Amino acid sequence: MSVVPSSPEASPSQVLSTNPVTPAAKSARLPAVRERLLKLHSGRAWIAVAVAAFIGCVLIPLLNAVPGRASFLHIPDYLIPLLGKFLCFGIAALAMDLVWGYAGILSLGHGLFFSLGGYGMGMYLMRAIRGEGVYRSDLPDFMVFLDWKTLPWYWRGFESFPFAMTMTLAAPGLLALVFGYLTFRSRIRGVYLSIVTQALTYAAMLLFFQNATGFGGNNGLTDFKRILGYPLQLPSTKLALYTTSAITLVLVYLLCRYVVTSKLGRVLAAIRDAELKTRFCGYESTHSKLFVWTLSAMLCALAGALYVPQVGIINPSEMQPSNSIEMAIWVAVGGRATLVGPLLGAWLINGAKSFLTAAFPSAWLYVLGGLFVVVTLFLPRGLVGLGQLLRRMKKESKP
Repeated sequence: MSVVPSSPEASPSQVLSTNPVTPAAKSARLPAVRERLLKLHSGRAWIAVAVAAFIGCVLIPLLNAVPGRASFLHIPDYLIPLLGKFLCFGIAALAMDLVWGYAGILSLGHGLFFSLGGYGMGMYLMRAIRGEGVYRSDLPDFMVFLDWKTLPWYWRGFESFPFAMTMTLAAPGLLALVFGYLTFRSRIRGVYLSIVTQALTYAAMLLFFQNATGFGGNNGLTDFKRILGYPLQLPSTKLALYTTSAITLVLVYLLCRYVVTSKLGRVLAAIRDAELKTRFCGYESTHSKLFVWTLSAMLCALAGALYVPQVGIINPSEMQPSNSIEMAIWVAVGGRATLVGPLLGAWLINGAKSFLTAAFPSAWLYVLGGLFVVVTLFLPRGLVGLGQLLRRMKKESKP
């Protein structure tokens, strides 16, 4: 520890100060911060991120508040939860791209982590209305119906929002940590890892379907009324949930961007392309894969927690393997290892799903399968690679 020697000119704060920060040191830090920011994105890309964040976090809420339903600028209240749901899917797509696009881990079980996050939030919402259900009991209605006498131990504490949010992220994170450690240590990878993750999700779905599990069985958790004391049916609450989802999406995107542009991101890319060579160079692939796998699971759980209060229900059908496969399709269609591509893929596919399931219910699965085949055959880099493909075709067509 260095101490500034006392002098007649030195103030008491300078005498007591340790390692004082000089103006020169402050100015030296600025280029380092600027260099790290430019490493995340170029200047133009930062502008694009800022514009997108402004539209999602500020402009859409303002347009929702525009008076007069006849105004073409007005965004109706019924669209706000739908847009918020799409934002949650965007967070899940980023989590999926983190493990598949950058680490080469094709998970077909991320729907499990999404659902566990949703169940954590659902447990809090059920405890928030204790005594106000159909049976006016301190227990959730489905427990009274099934003749439960006491609250299960794993439900205790969920009446506290901080505790509920902690467990919402910690439980899926712990499950991912244990599962990932056992799997990666055993050198399970490729299609075998995909099958194991899908089997884990399917087993969890069958478990949650059981009434004895204590999570509502087939019906799941529903009939939510308020969050943090605010009624969920109020347009202002729905708008607040949407805004929270938009801000969270921006923060998750920046976090993922920070990870993939760091030294860890380069190691993950090397593991994805040639894991044996990376291990030969002295990098322990198990630790890197375990970290990004656990982080991805917790981000997916966060998306599920934001999703549930906006849709009003969570049940075991969210764990069905097809939901996890859809997440992989979002990433493939948008473009792996780009972060932006999975966002576009998630929004495009879910937008088409919302339209086609209402207009042509029987055609949606064919459209989804056809889109995946077309992208796989002709757009291996997804939608974000379409511009590069067109430029290359134009260049090749020139004499």
